[in-house]
Parts: sequence; structure tokens; C-alpha cells
Amino acid sequence: MKLKIDNVDKTEYKEVVNVWEASVRATHHFLKEEDIEYFKPLILNMYLDAVELRCIKNNENNIVGFMGVAEGNLEMLFIHPEYRGKKIGQTLLNYSIEKLNVTKVDVNEQNEQALGFYKKNGFEVIGRSELDSSGKPYPILHMKLKK
Repeated sequence: MKLKIDNVDKTEYKEVVNVWEASVRATHHFLKEEDIEYFKPLILNMYLDAVELRCIKNNENNIVGFMGVAEGNLEMLFIHPEYRGKKIGQTLLNYSIEKLNVTKVDVNEQNEQALGFYKKNGFEVIGRSELDSSGKPYPILHMKLKK
């Protein structure tokens, strides 16, 4: 599979949300089912329009990983669980830093794999919020790319 970065068309939003849900179910074990159902329509109808979206597709032209960036902040980076460990997240992160000027990311404190991934890639924790941006009790770590 060639790791080519593509733009995401609005007609592909449902596919993006499907990747998000599969990824969250594989990595965000701390979320409750009602939280996943709460976020799904918000992502589809609000969050995706608020970011610059890029994706990587498989050989069948299906989205297998995507990211969203706004104002130098990596707002979302999700990989379909069947495609984890294939450098898709690394490719998207590198692109976001090099082409979209990403210097910050917020990570769920309980998502230790993501925290380790960003630390390995030069980010450091600079702050913590007790609640997520929706006011839910999922602490967020604020990270910044070390110079």
C-alpha cells in the first residue's frame, strides 16, 4: 500500500466517521458507549468542517487513516485498527508538522498508546485539563512539539 496523502471530500465524511469509530473502539477503552454515540454526530456535522482534513487510502480507495488540523493544533488523528502499525499515523503526523505547521496536540490522558506515540515524536506535556472540551470527565494532556 502506497502512503499517499489525500484531501477529504465532504462526500467522504461518513467514511471518516466510520474510521473514527473503529479506531476509538480499539483504543479508547475508557469511553462509555453513550460517549461514543454522543460524539459521532458532532464529528460528522460539526468537527470535520472545522478542520483541514487529510487522509490515507488503501489500494481499494477506502480511507484507512485521517487527521484534522486547525491553527497549528492536531485536532484529530485516527487510524483504522486493521491498519495500525503500518506507518499511517507516522506519515500523517509528519505531514501535519511539515506542511500544516502543527506544533500542538491534545491527548486523552487515559490513551497511553497515543501519549507514547506523541512523546516518541518530539511532543512534551505542557499542561493538563481535568475535563475534555465537552466537559466530560476525561482528563486531557496538552502537548507541544519541542523545538
